[in-house]
Amino acid sequence: MTQTHPSEPSLFRIAGLPYFLIAFIARLPFAMMVVGVLTVVVSARGSISLGGLTSAAVGLGTACFGPLLGAAADRFGQRRVLATLAVANGAMLVLFTVVVYGAAGDALVLLSAFGIGATAPQVAPMSRSRLVTMITERMPEARRPRTISGTMAYESAADETVFVFGPFLVGILASAIAPWAPLVCAAALTVLFVGAFALHPSARAISQHRDADGRAPSAVSELFTPRLLVVVLGILGVGMFFGTMLTSLTSFMADRGAPEQAGLLYGVLGVGSAVLALGVAWLPARFTMRARWLVFSGILFAGTLLLLVADSPGTMMVALAVMGVGIGPTLVTQYSFGAARSPLGRSATVMTMLGSGIVVGQSIGAAVAGGIAESAGTSAAIVLPIVAAAVAFIAGIVNWPLSATAPRTAAA
Repeated sequence: MTQTHPSEPSLFRIAGLPYFLIAFIARLPFAMMVVGVLTVVVSARGSISLGGLTSAAVGLGTACFGPLLGAAADRFGQRRVLATLAVANGAMLVLFTVVVYGAAGDALVLLSAFGIGATAPQVAPMSRSRLVTMITERMPEARRPRTISGTMAYESAADETVFVFGPFLVGILASAIAPWAPLVCAAALTVLFVGAFALHPSARAISQHRDADGRAPSAVSELFTPRLLVVVLGILGVGMFFGTMLTSLTSFMADRGAPEQAGLLYGVLGVGSAVLALGVAWLPARFTMRARWLVFSGILFAGTLLLLVADSPGTMMVALAVMGVGIGPTLVTQYSFGAARSPLGRSATVMTMLGSGIVVGQSIGAAVAGGIAESAGTSAAIVLPIVAAAVAFIAGIVNWPLSATAPRTAAA
């Protein structure tokens, strides 16, 4: 392990504690949006099917515009893009709430939900891009690989923590105040904390360096190389796993008369995943990234096979625990590959591509699993997480020969 010289700055000292606190809270509204939209639509319109379509519309908006927002951040700087999105997304959340409770037709409800997703601030991908830029510009080269790995581990654990706590917060606010409260709270958090994230000095410093550097960013065509697209495919599989697993687990518990306990069981997966994701930073360097992808996605795939014999909440918890061992490190490794293979000047674009891959996979997975569970039953829906895990594992196999040469970093 590389020793840190006292005079060499750590990432924590470079970014500062306020940065990590702001970036953590700023990603919370995004985790509240999909569940918050579903909750308020079902309450105000009395339609579960419309609620599901509306949640999917949020995901579709994010998938369509997420990479474009990342490209805009690479072109114009994060500060300008995020400050605009903080105001626009806060306004869309309030507008959606008004539309849902008004007399507008379902089409306008879906359109306004799409607007929420389209203006969603990409805080997590932007934070990854910003931290990787700090590492590659301001830290000694010998310490960069381990620091980037640790940073991706922290960011993935932060994402998973937020996506567990976000729906929980939605439930508390909706129960204690009203179904509209989560979206109004999300709007306030967006304006305050996404705005603070946009105005943080790190955004200005990165933009100034980019402008003063004088080098043109890589061609757009470099975003579509096999080495990068295989990472997008792998992370799409992870997103599909998240969507299919939660939906099929809800159906599994509904068959046993306790659908509200699905979230508690899902927490077994989330907690284990977050803990193991943080542990990736301590893995030895000889355990290469391409090997990590294969090993941990293989564990995830093996865990999903246990679903075929899970016949009680107890055996389901065992399967979820095994899957938790694989999913977190797989996600961290994929983001690390994304950071390593980002073309010059395109890191925010790549990170939003990966973030959108998760959202697209999650939306597709949840929609398909919900339809199959309703029409063909839980036994059919429970096969879908196996398919999703297989996608992530096969992408790891394809990635193996593509990783034979040293990865080109964003600072190459």
